[in-house]
Amino acid sequence: MRPAFTAAALRPRRLAWLMDLYEDNHARLERLFRISALVPDRYLSSVGDGMDLHLDLLQRHRHTTDLRLSYGLLDPVTGLTTPSAILRIYEDARLAEATHCLPGRQMIDVLGPFPSPGAVVDHRLRMNSFLSRWLDYLGEHGHSWHTLTLLDRG
Repeated sequence: MRPAFTAAALRPRRLAWLMDLYEDNHARLERLFRISALVPDRYLSSVGDGMDLHLDLLQRHRHTTDLRLSYGLLDPVTGLTTPSAILRIYEDARLAEATHCLPGRQMIDVLGPFPSPGAVVDHRLRMNSFLSRWLDYLGEHGHSWHTLTLLDRG
């Protein structure tokens, strides 16, 4: 007889998977772009494929760093760059979390004002799985700290 799996029984496994994704994404980001060595500014990674990556290191605090990854493509509805991900890096814990992946939309816009804990974990799993695949794609196509250049603010 198979054991019955309930949503409550699976929740700790999903949370562990999410924490593993945060850890893996931190390692990918550091390996690709050496985020810990960058100063807050705007960077561009171009590998000649017409899909330039914009990396905006928004702010750095003692234990956290916030950044945005996006292509130079504009969403026709919002006018914001897409795809786009806002990331929070927890330096002391060596974790990187995608906090937003939809242009101009906060979690409340996606899940509503009172989402269940399971819905929040599922949403975070989707965002951070997307980030993981995107970082792999960027690495496979040659983006790295070698291809980053500081954007001219003039």
